[in-house]
Amino acid sequence: MAATSKSKTKPGTAAAGGRGPAVGIDLGTTYSCVAVRRHNRSEVITNDQGNRLTPSCVAFTAVDRFVGDAAENQAALNPSNTVFEVKRLIGRRFSDESVQEDIKLWPFKVVAGRDDRPAIVVQHEGKVRQFVPEEISAMVLTKLREAAEAYLGEAVKDAVVTVPVYFSNAQRQATLDAGAIAGLNVMRIIHEPSAAAIAYGLDKMPKASGSNAAGGRMVLIFDLGGGTLDVSLLSVGPGVDTFEVKAAAGDTHLGGADFDNEMVKHFIKEFVRKHGVVEGEVMRNQKALRRLRTACERAKRMLSFMPQAGVEVDSLHDGIDLCTKISRSQFEELNKHLFVKCVDAVAKCLRDAGMDKDAVNDVLLVGGSSRIPRVQSMLHEFFQEKKLRQSVNPDEAVAYGAAIQAAALSGGGEADTKNVVLRDIKPLSLGIEVRDDFTMSVVIPRNTFIPTKNVQRYTTFHDNQTKVSIKVFEGEGASTMDNTLLGNFVLAGIPRAPRGVPRIDVTFDIDTNGVLNVYAEDIDTGEKNSITITNHSRDGLNKEEVERMSQEARSYNKRKRVRSLITSGNMVILE
Repeated sequence: MAATSKSKTKPGTAAAGGRGPAVGIDLGTTYSCVAVRRHNRSEVITNDQGNRLTPSCVAFTAVDRFVGDAAENQAALNPSNTVFEVKRLIGRRFSDESVQEDIKLWPFKVVAGRDDRPAIVVQHEGKVRQFVPEEISAMVLTKLREAAEAYLGEAVKDAVVTVPVYFSNAQRQATLDAGAIAGLNVMRIIHEPSAAAIAYGLDKMPKASGSNAAGGRMVLIFDLGGGTLDVSLLSVGPGVDTFEVKAAAGDTHLGGADFDNEMVKHFIKEFVRKHGVVEGEVMRNQKALRRLRTACERAKRMLSFMPQAGVEVDSLHDGIDLCTKISRSQFEELNKHLFVKCVDAVAKCLRDAGMDKDAVNDVLLVGGSSRIPRVQSMLHEFFQEKKLRQSVNPDEAVAYGAAIQAAALSGGGEADTKNVVLRDIKPLSLGIEVRDDFTMSVVIPRNTFIPTKNVQRYTTFHDNQTKVSIKVFEGEGASTMDNTLLGNFVLAGIPRAPRGVPRIDVTFDIDTNGVLNVYAEDIDTGEKNSITITNHSRDGLNKEEVERMSQEARSYNKRKRVRSLITSGNMVILE
């Protein structure tokens, strides 16, 4: 198929509704958070340990399964069966370069499953079990849902879940599948910085006055969390109820975990050099590596308010202890290349929006890693001494905003949320493959507002061609070989004609929830065909798999409740 010049774009509108109670969930790489909007304010819900943040961690033992704080607390003794940072696996392929790099530093085992999907291998209840990342994420979501139900005193079914801006179609669908397995109706997936902007705009943003009263404020959200970086530029309306994303940039593999990994690699090299041991032998001691990772994370936090921190690990290898120190300047040098990436993402976001840094009214810091002094100083310099705002708790801002959006969508919101409108964007380009050289023809450019509709006209590439294959791709590569195939279909019945004569219109139509419909029509004959892509990756879980995993989760939870009742001495009648 070859492209011709015709193109037209038509923005759409959408509305959403639901039922209460609805919660907002920030499903993070290292920590997760759940909140609800009540009495004109967002409330973070504490877990069963009284903590506002729940570790995104799941542990398996011979007789039980632990999620959250309990899983993290036993990680050093049971590293190979304690799973964390699963957000870095969800929706990805096992062969992805980032997955292969992460596997080297994880104590748990990850193997290639069906269709090159990663599978996590653990010992559980006396058996070797494999779990896909969606199942692990579902266990964390279930923990958050149960905490919300205990707090609200009623069942919770509806939720808004946040994802990084640059999550691919497959990663978004995998997140939706995780919600379904956990028994949640995910009303909408929204971007993490957009959620933070809603929280800031509704509760904490300075009120516009004078010339700004008519145009609102331009807010840049810098969200650096445990595993991802998101930068979004939003226009917040003068009524503080309209949030319009202008541009977004980021990295789905850049965050606090990467800073920890750089420290781990540094100390292992230092230990090998000092004691003359073999690096591979040190890396094989998973319990020691887990203790080292924990020590590095603790030191990183201390360096945010101290010039130096100690790192101590008993018996790192062959009975030899690691006892050393790291200064803030050393930490900054180790991660210099990563910090530069953070500022580069900010510059890219502004370029994509066609705006100068002077046009930004507020810079809001979100995510635990945004507390790192060097990150803040680089942003301070970039924005020429502009004040960086942390008026919303960096760890909780995303969950706050998700709760506001959940209240608005559920129809149970109060006056302050009923008129909240979020105009988000499609962060990655969508298009089709044209010609025989795998050329990507973009139909929906990245950073396009959704909902949206766009039509491109194409023609045949060969003489007497009677059918064309429409392959739908997502990504920024000039070649489709560098992008992700979302789906494909065939338009047949084209009359024989010289190449370039047939007229074929291809329509991309995206609704508010990111559901993509692709239509192809031969203008001369009226022949049509189409495909609907509901965020599903061709290699993702099918409905039967999601339902099976959901049933298994319900069955496990039921057995767990029975064991709990028996342990507490209550009588249980088994059906």
